[in-house]
Amino acid sequence: MRHIPGLSLLVILIAALCTTTASSARAELPVDYNFFAGIPNELLHPGGSLPGANDWSCRPSTEHPNPVVLAHGTGGGAQTNWGVYAPLLANEGYCVYSTTYGAYDLPWPISAIGGMLPMEQSAPQFAAFVDRVRAATGAARVDIIGHSQGNFIGNYFIKRLGGADKVDKMIALAPPWLGSDVAGIAEVAAYSQRLGAGPAFDAVLGSLCKACRQVVAGSDFVNALNADGVYHPNITYTNIATRLDELVVPYTSGLVPGPNVTNIVVQDGCGQDFSEHAGIAGSPRAAAFVLNALDPAHPRPVPCRFIAPFTG
Repeated sequence: MRHIPGLSLLVILIAALCTTTASSARAELPVDYNFFAGIPNELLHPGGSLPGANDWSCRPSTEHPNPVVLAHGTGGGAQTNWGVYAPLLANEGYCVYSTTYGAYDLPWPISAIGGMLPMEQSAPQFAAFVDRVRAATGAARVDIIGHSQGNFIGNYFIKRLGGADKVDKMIALAPPWLGSDVAGIAEVAAYSQRLGAGPAFDAVLGSLCKACRQVVAGSDFVNALNADGVYHPNITYTNIATRLDELVVPYTSGLVPGPNVTNIVVQDGCGQDFSEHAGIAGSPRAAAFVLNALDPAHPRPVPCRFIAPFTG
């Protein structure tokens, strides 16, 4: 082939431009392993979305065909509960989505405090969001990551709202499957204080957390949801629990065995892990277990280092 002057340089420049553009598109989002990392985003962008979350133009890759939907805990929300997981999962190439459900229709910041209503009301809101995710991405199934009450919400969707055909994996952080001897009011208090809604919580929300009483072991909600067994037989479950959980008491409430169930205790093999109920959702160790559960064909090492309580 006859050499055309300047053609090689042009090819090099185009290749460099494409590489630069691709690199920019793949620029990683910062991940702050701190359970409360999403709070600043909520303060700056009330009712918004975290970096990496809710990109409705995202199309799942062949490597990660299932969008990941995040289900927050009592008092949490789309941003406040998932400051670690939204950017982390986006960096890993997942289409990731989060919403706030079960919040009172009151001005912000009360509107950012989700998981307050009876779970029978919150779960349909979550179900509608999953349907929106599936419609936008074209995916047949999603994977759910839940924290605390969010695991009940995800499982209620799976077992009672027709979600079993729409979900592949359920990954549960600090799940209270059998209920807890401690209500979730402390979770709501922590979020409220950080959002500057402490006085409002003390005056109003303490008596309005309808879901808190449902989480208690032996409640009508827990008994009804588990009447046919804790798990749906067609879903793969991974439970990630901490022995230091002060809200799921006993912590073994979240480690019910089953045929498609993997149970993990983060302190097993790592005495430096002091994460408790909140910290487990900010912990890099727990996050590695989550990533391995999402993509078991490509396991990665799970770090063992000091994990602080409350923040992770």
